[in-house]
Amino acid sequence: MTQNLNPVVKSLEQALADTFALALKTQNYHWNVVSPNFFGLHTMFEEQYDDMHAAVDELAERIRALGATAPGSLRAFLETTSIADAIDDADAIAMLDDLIASQAMLAKTLKAGVAAAEKAGDTATADMLTERLTRHDKQAWMLRATRG
Repeated sequence: MTQNLNPVVKSLEQALADTFALALKTQNYHWNVVSPNFFGLHTMFEEQYDDMHAAVDELAERIRALGATAPGSLRAFLETTSIADAIDDADAIAMLDDLIASQAMLAKTLKAGVAAAEKAGDTATADMLTERLTRHDKQAWMLRATRG
């Protein structure tokens, strides 16, 4: 992957990789959760990964709108993401704890992206990342409330 020197694009690439990785992790847990609260967890995980899959497209298109090539390979995402891989054979509580920690990591990425976009005077990107941050704050709250 070519190193992009534009700090806004770099922030978007990080947000894209982290969002993709968290969406995949959440979908993995959706498939594999076993719990007395199976239906609630299964449904919540699906709602969250569906939201993130849509966000991946939006983030990639914003990178393109800024004139850069959007990374789209697993290799590129693995080299960039700060989100740890899913835990094998995790129980429902471990899944929730892992997703809560990953949501916090993604929130950190998004906040850094907002700061980079604001510094560059890129209001559109700052607004887009702020909206994503709001959605992830809500997802994290739902995970924490479910975890108890």
